[in-house]
Amino acid sequence: MTTVLPSDLDSTASTAASAPFEVAEFFAGIGLARLGLERAGGFKVTWANDLDAQKHDMYKGHFADAEDHYVLRDIREIAGDIRSELAPGRVDLAWASFPCTDLSLAGGRSGLAGKHSSTFWDFTDVIKAMGERDGGDLPSVIALENVNGFATSHNGADMKAAIERLNGLGYWADVVTLDARRFVAQSRPRLFVVAVQEELTKPPADDRRDTALRPSWLDRVLDDKDLKTHRTLLDEPPALRTTGWTDLVDPDNDEYVQWWDEKRVTHFKGQLSDLNKARVEQLSREPEPSYRTAYRRTRNGIPAWEIRDDDVAGCLRTARGGSSKQAVVRMQKGEEMRVRWMTAREYSKLMGAPKYTLPEKRNQAIMGFGDAVCVDAVAWLAEHYLQPLMTGALSGGPVPAQRAASSQ
Repeated sequence: MTTVLPSDLDSTASTAASAPFEVAEFFAGIGLARLGLERAGGFKVTWANDLDAQKHDMYKGHFADAEDHYVLRDIREIAGDIRSELAPGRVDLAWASFPCTDLSLAGGRSGLAGKHSSTFWDFTDVIKAMGERDGGDLPSVIALENVNGFATSHNGADMKAAIERLNGLGYWADVVTLDARRFVAQSRPRLFVVAVQEELTKPPADDRRDTALRPSWLDRVLDDKDLKTHRTLLDEPPALRTTGWTDLVDPDNDEYVQWWDEKRVTHFKGQLSDLNKARVEQLSREPEPSYRTAYRRTRNGIPAWEIRDDDVAGCLRTARGGSSKQAVVRMQKGEEMRVRWMTAREYSKLMGAPKYTLPEKRNQAIMGFGDAVCVDAVAWLAEHYLQPLMTGALSGGPVPAQRAASSQ
């Protein structure tokens, strides 16, 4: 049986809207989810929130309208004050890139009970409170973004609990994984949960298994009979990239490129394994310069540098501790190996925001980008899922109730 993808359909439903869908961006950070939604078109962030003052400063430095809608406040305080002017108003889409600290391999794996990732429950408390206001203001669609470890945290129990919570609020849920490496030269796999009000028409289902968007490890949650889930039929994303990092590396003489001194490079070489030394030796025979990224890891209590063997950067992280920062290694025939830290501008390019307004402090920028979502991944999800879902192009169904009310 041939699967007909959404891009093959001759839908009469409009994929463009006369007025943008209004969005509340929870855990907004520096606003990269907003950039992705705006790039796709048809969305306007009318409310944003975070508690990190430095990320707030970056957001203000890039978005001229930040003072109009960015609320610098702990989300735990918002649900109890839902009728105040600081709370989100009526929106069509609630986006939440809630903290991954307790769900990632780099964290303590405390899951949704952890200090940081437990803010998911506070977010859903806000959604619930929005629905209980006069007239009922539940967003038509909710989009969550987090690390892939969300699906396997506590053997899948955390993901099930999260979807049970969304089901209890009146939403069915879909789950997909999307790696930023399909769009930019960075390995950054992330999980996206799309939750839709049950009263809205469901789009066609995808009967396939073990696809790029829904690999077999998502079957546990999507096939759980106790949950209200739906596998929406979507176009396949682009193939994973294996090149591209060298093309966006900052020039060697850029004012923000600071090469390490000989002593530090020698120490770096001393922490390379035989495999990594062989990789350096091979690339040092090439007439053209080769640039690779490197992370410092601890193996069996011994610190070591690992150099990637492809032309793609590793997953960007925050700058808490030296092991979180990514180094750049330059190798070329007839020249000594050179090493430096990745620049803030390179971080912005790898996150799909090459023209983002950078702060003066490098670590502030690295913290902001390392904690964010890739712009291109959000744009793809918005263009191929959220927008056609909300306009009815995926299902031919009616536009969401909130949109109909706000466009009259």
